[in-house]
Amino acid sequence: NDDIYPEKLKRIYAPPQKLYVMGNEKILNEKGIAIIGCRKPSRYGIEIAYKFAYGLSKKGINVISGLARGIDSYSHLGSVHAKGKTIAVLGSGLNNIYPGENKKLCLEIVKNGGAIITEYEPKEKPLAMHFPTRNRIISALSDGILVIEAKKRSGTLITVDYGLDQGKEIFVIPGNITSENSVGTNELIKQGAKLVTNIEEIIEEIY
Repeated sequence: NDDIYPEKLKRIYAPPQKLYVMGNEKILNEKGIAIIGCRKPSRYGIEIAYKFAYGLSKKGINVISGLARGIDSYSHLGSVHAKGKTIAVLGSGLNNIYPGENKKLCLEIVKNGGAIITEYEPKEKPLAMHFPTRNRIISALSDGILVIEAKKRSGTLITVDYGLDQGKEIFVIPGNITSENSVGTNELIKQGAKLVTNIEEIIEEIY
């Protein structure tokens, strides 16, 4: 019931009863694009995640992701290097930043006016069951979801399912048809997700 609580979260099924925030809570009500993908990306996936996050941030658009290894981390990093604002949604408490190597990245996110958020108590550990659940928050805070590399059975696709339920636009970077990291993304394109190759195509659709 707090005035700062994001309106987008109030409209979803099972909204978090409370949020713990480190950083700029005001950006939770601003427009943003979620960038998601696999934890073991190819060099191509890393380059695209960084490039799109950097470009969107330069346009003043917030980047939302889950601080996980791989695509998430490079998306946050691209935003930070562009001096943009990014929101990291954790699957653990604020006293248990996971993965540990991203603690420095968290400080940079906050320094740039971004935010680290979670629905879990400060000391809560990064349990496996938390991550699929937190994905509904990543989706809900966004105005569209960009998928960069996802295997056939990927946790990334859970976020996409949440996004579809919440009426979000799904954007997908096409991938190499010989790569297992592209099976999920190319399948999404077949199913009707919007294929994009530059940030302007996302901005035109959303903004």
